[in-house]
Amino acid sequence: MNTNERENIALVTGANAGIGLALTKKLLAERWQVAAVIRSGFPADDPDIREAVRHGWLRIYQTADLADFAGLRQVLEEIKAKERRIDILFNNAGGSFPELSYSAQGREKHYELMTVAPYIILMELMESLKNGRLKTVINTSSAAFKYTKTLSIDILERPKTFRKLLGPYAASKLALSLWTQTAAPQLLKEGIRIRSVDPGGNNTLRKGKESGLPIVVKALMKLFFSPPSQGAERLYEGALGEHRMGTGVYLEKGRITELKHQDQAESVLERMRSIYEREFLARG
Repeated sequence: MNTNERENIALVTGANAGIGLALTKKLLAERWQVAAVIRSGFPADDPDIREAVRHGWLRIYQTADLADFAGLRQVLEEIKAKERRIDILFNNAGGSFPELSYSAQGREKHYELMTVAPYIILMELMESLKNGRLKTVINTSSAAFKYTKTLSIDILERPKTFRKLLGPYAASKLALSLWTQTAAPQLLKEGIRIRSVDPGGNNTLRKGKESGLPIVVKALMKLFFSPPSQGAERLYEGALGEHRMGTGVYLEKGRITELKHQDQAESVLERMRSIYEREFLARG
């Protein structure tokens, strides 16, 4: 295994499909090593992926569900044992579910997967990031949160209503960007820069997989949305482009954009800390 010529290491969650797969392939093409956290396998017929695995440039960490703390804990322990250094962490795993559902811990599943899990992953991989060269975290957010009218911890954890895409999905992405912004000053003291990035509208529909998107959005996605490579490019630029020295910012179309509901930012971050310390660590 010759990884010496590939100096930088990225960890990508949700790396096997959609934007995550496109990002993984871009990183490999740019001569990165990639630690891939996946739920299901990579496309079996992709020669680039097969070659990267064979050479050790792509290392796979598989778990059934990042929203289940048992599986999350297991995969993070494996990563910490094998990846002593991470230059960029891409917290990218996500999805829009078709109905209201809950995690093994009893919280709404979009929120658990896309707000809580990224915080735990960051905390658990802190030492690997501090050992890295770039010490950068990119959280995949979404401009869908522009339609979020109200936000609170109660709404995030146990919503009373459900709307596809613009309900719990959008609120969870907003909460992710809010804690990203609020956690940034303390992380910078450790030398770590963190940003959240909207990858834009991408056609991430998968054959045979039920989508949590409204019918109108699915139709528009097929006709007008960009391929996942556009979203991957935005995440890559968010990490290494014009704003690479910024921290705590939310980037939309490459520009720093103000967040809604900033009055809830501290309470969201405090809830992340509480869940991590009182549930994840205490029961580990």
